[in-house]
Amino acid sequence: MDAFRITGGKVLSGEVAVSGAKNAALPILAAALLTPEPCHFERVPELTDVGTTLRLLAELGVAVERDGDRVTLAASSVRTVQAPYDLVKTMRASILVLGPLLARFGEARVSLPGGCAIGARPIDLHLQGLAHMGAEVAIEHGYVVARASRLKGCHHYLDFPTVTGTMNLIMAATLADGVTIIENAACEPEVEDLATFLNKCGARITGAGGDRVVVEGVTALKGASHAIIPDRIEAGTLMLAGAITKGDVTVTGACPAHLEALIQKLREAGARVDVDNDRIRTTVPDGLKALTVRTLPHPGFPTDLQAQMMALMTVAKGVSIITETVFESRFTHVAELCRMGADIRLEGQNAIVGGVRELSGAEVMATDLRASAGLVLAGLVAEGETWVRRIYHLDRGYERLERKLGGLGASVARVTAPL
Repeated sequence: MDAFRITGGKVLSGEVAVSGAKNAALPILAAALLTPEPCHFERVPELTDVGTTLRLLAELGVAVERDGDRVTLAASSVRTVQAPYDLVKTMRASILVLGPLLARFGEARVSLPGGCAIGARPIDLHLQGLAHMGAEVAIEHGYVVARASRLKGCHHYLDFPTVTGTMNLIMAATLADGVTIIENAACEPEVEDLATFLNKCGARITGAGGDRVVVEGVTALKGASHAIIPDRIEAGTLMLAGAITKGDVTVTGACPAHLEALIQKLREAGARVDVDNDRIRTTVPDGLKALTVRTLPHPGFPTDLQAQMMALMTVAKGVSIITETVFESRFTHVAELCRMGADIRLEGQNAIVGGVRELSGAEVMATDLRASAGLVLAGLVAEGETWVRRIYHLDRGYERLERKLGGLGASVARVTAPL
């Protein structure tokens, strides 16, 4: 099983390019099911989750061609509407094929999904929305089974601004009869990117990126070409890597507007963040200071950067308070950071982080995708050698992270380690 061996103490400097966004690519690839015409995508990151999605689409009968970060999908000969457990079990985003299959073919059978152990993340809100659009929905033998001769537009309020739920309902609504209005929709940039692609295909979607999305259903969609937006979580992780080592790192190809909450918090912590179009330079001229951080749906501070920010706060002066409001089980990295000498205690959904003078290298275990990144960042600044095990979690969402960090001067090696 692969692990990262990190020798800490290297000051990172230089430029690093951001890959396409995983959380935009996965729904957009699933959206290709809505049209029989070919769809062409650029800046598709080479990630485990993307590979799983492409295998799932191929299993459904979609023709898949890949050349580096370019992917072409043609869903003209879909042969089944069943997404099997052996593919869906590893990735929660697999549920995103539910809306497109139901909307275009009138039926879908999708195994209940798996993914990171960061909380329940129920799909009830997806199913409630589809039922409101006229679908018959049931759970049968571990599968979500949905049927509708044609979905009907409706006015639907989401109890929570679920990102994948918003995406599933938008995709389903594109081919529904009439107008669908989604209230309390997720405002994440990835939702807006999905709508941008679908509109290129002939959909009629307005308001995406805000909390009220309006979809006027059409009878059919056409093929289109689209470049995936930059990955704001990868960009933020690289910015934090520069900050934790008190280096000088410029992230290129980013979208600063998607990172405003992180930029503000880094500046509060004593970092200097300079923005020039798609370039973000992060330096730390003096020391790092403690922060109060509360994760929230976009445009609030991203839960997907909470573990990385916590790593930064372990070596900041003072006491930080990090509150996790999005997922109930997203502090699994705390015990591993404490193995490295961090001073962290948990009080419910709050982590109280006392800054220490130095972390020390240790063997640690990654428990989910973003926890993995937090442990890697801690290893960059720790004294001695850190082994981060179970980095298969990391490979789900970061494209060749060890190479990108290595290009900035970090000592990070991918090695095969015994269980």
